[in-house]
Amino acid sequence: MNNLIEKAAGLLLVLVLLFGHPGMLAGQTEKVKLIKGGQKVDVMIGGKLFTSYQYPSNMEKPYLWPVNAPDGSVVTRGFPLEPRPRERVDHPHHIGIWFNHGDVNGLDFWNNSSAIPAEKKDAYGHIAVREIVKVKNGKKAVLEVISDWKDNKGNTLLTENTQYIFSGTKVSYTIDHISTLTAAEGPVTITDNKEGMFAIRVDRAFEMPTNQPAVYTDSQGNPTTVRATDNEGVTGMYTSSSGKRGDDVWSTRNDWVILSGTKNNVLTSFGFWDHPKNIGYPGHSHARGYGLFSTNNLGSQAYNKDDEKIVLTLGKGESVTLRHRFYIQSGKEITAGQANSIFREFSALY
Repeated sequence: MNNLIEKAAGLLLVLVLLFGHPGMLAGQTEKVKLIKGGQKVDVMIGGKLFTSYQYPSNMEKPYLWPVNAPDGSVVTRGFPLEPRPRERVDHPHHIGIWFNHGDVNGLDFWNNSSAIPAEKKDAYGHIAVREIVKVKNGKKAVLEVISDWKDNKGNTLLTENTQYIFSGTKVSYTIDHISTLTAAEGPVTITDNKEGMFAIRVDRAFEMPTNQPAVYTDSQGNPTTVRATDNEGVTGMYTSSSGKRGDDVWSTRNDWVILSGTKNNVLTSFGFWDHPKNIGYPGHSHARGYGLFSTNNLGSQAYNKDDEKIVLTLGKGESVTLRHRFYIQSGKEITAGQANSIFREFSALY
């Protein structure tokens, strides 16, 4: 029996090396082209725009926006960059796909946005791209970026080296996000906080239907009311590796979480995958019905008071690496079996 298991594992590895991860086996991998211009890098898969890595100097962090499904449907919210009719206009810091945290040396990187008054900015941090160090095209394209996590006075707390590894087929796209955070000018403490880390804010079609408004409080204690709107075209549903669905996914620990919904009459399914080498694995899921969706390895007790509190301290020059995958496909829902296969393959890669 053990020999059969070993042979099966070996066959899977060969298939992965030849054709890419299990989510891609249904189609031939497409060429990925990265096009740099201005303060952004467009990611083209098979000649179609998947997403754009953007780092405008007047924003508080870099982000991937918009994010398109393989069928061409946009899955990210338009607000605050290009608002669309009938979408929510809460949480202006929720832009596309991003990566940051709510408590780094006591500073809130997550909630910072143009909505924060100047007199309150000292309580927040921002991320500035220093250099694009690699732009490599191919079946697996690589974008490597150096960024600085700064306080409002210009001091650098963390230096971040990020690799975005893009790949895809005609029906699925993948981002592997590998981030190494290094304490830059002195010790840095990242404290348990629910606001983190690898996140997306989705289009109205992928929110969960609801008739109730809700009030959420950020790490500074500021309440935001997320108003209820009509549910026309609202079709989202979460599914997690822990077996939870819908609102029950929030605060649970998972290898993966999937969000599925229908837009433009096409079923689209996408999600985040954690990695066993990450601190805090399996990460907690910050999955809200109103459209915020993230996985957080540095938030634990902030979600469940009975869980362990995570406090990560890095001495000057010390680093931590976090690995996550975002995968999206058009035309059918990602099954639990497929999600588990993607998790096993992703776990073995890095």
